[in-house]
Amino acid sequence: MSGGTSSPARLAAPGMNRRRFLALSAGTLAAACVASLAGCARWPRAGAVLVPMDAAGFHATRRYTRTAFGRIAHVERGSGPAALFLHGFPLNGFQWRGALDRLAPYRRCIAPDFLGMGYTEVADGQSCAPDAQVAMLVALLDALQVERADVVANDSGGAVAQLLVAHHPERVRSLLLTNCDTEEDSPPPALLPVIALAKQGRFVDEWLGTWRRDHALARSAAGIGGMCYTDPAHPTDEAIETYFAPLLASQRSRDFAHAYAIAQEKNALAGIGPALARSRVPVRIVWGSADTIFSAENPGFLDHAFGRSLGVRRLQGSKLFWPEERPDVIAEEARRLWAAQGDQA
Repeated sequence: MSGGTSSPARLAAPGMNRRRFLALSAGTLAAACVASLAGCARWPRAGAVLVPMDAAGFHATRRYTRTAFGRIAHVERGSGPAALFLHGFPLNGFQWRGALDRLAPYRRCIAPDFLGMGYTEVADGQSCAPDAQVAMLVALLDALQVERADVVANDSGGAVAQLLVAHHPERVRSLLLTNCDTEEDSPPPALLPVIALAKQGRFVDEWLGTWRRDHALARSAAGIGGMCYTDPAHPTDEAIETYFAPLLASQRSRDFAHAYAIAQEKNALAGIGPALARSRVPVRIVWGSADTIFSAENPGFLDHAFGRSLGVRRLQGSKLFWPEERPDVIAEEARRLWAAQGDQA
């Protein structure tokens, strides 16, 4: 998340290209629709009623894995090949609840909380910079005995995903990338007021604390809702509490949240271009075109930056945190991407 106001994802054959991807997509769409209905039968049920993940379910499902970086909070749903979901700022794994519900029949879905965000318990003195987040994710995957994962990422999580592809391509089976930083737009100008307030130790209390107390303000044009969501009902009351409460819990949590924000000031993606161009990881980009945080040029930049981009889909009217509002699109695009690699899910 950024603020522009002062207020409170199996490798395909080497010849796979966009035309082949689109052909496979057309051939699998009808099957996907039928399979998705069948998949619903594998969702948790209460009697005959589907039970999507809510805040209570998120908290009940959360696990902690001890690493050198701290105790990493993460939720899991489903089984099979792993999919790793990387959230935005200042959110946590709860952002992906709708996508996990829809994709759990096909993947072991893992949604961790980054260092400094959510419910992860960060080790004393630990950096929250993007390169440290990458190292943490590799340690977490090792601890969970995951060799490779399909990565799905949003916002600052997208920057971390790019670094993961660049430095550990053997750990990434595919990448579904949504609105996020690029080498030429990191940090975006809209984030600079947040960084400035974080340096003063004021961001968490003055923005997140205010929004937690006043949900209407949080959903207004002056809040995270108006900045980053399209539906005026978002973020929901339980999302506000789930996102902001852990960051406001103590001075220590405030300090780590501020450290996360401050670490965004340095462009962690500088010089990453050659590594992305060499990468054979298949990448699909889905972009909310009403995003006012990141540059409208970013999806095109990313399409040309990756050695195996499978093209861009633009979502008219959607803003930065559209993956939370439109989990059906995440599920649709993820399954198409996986099918393009020969996955039968």
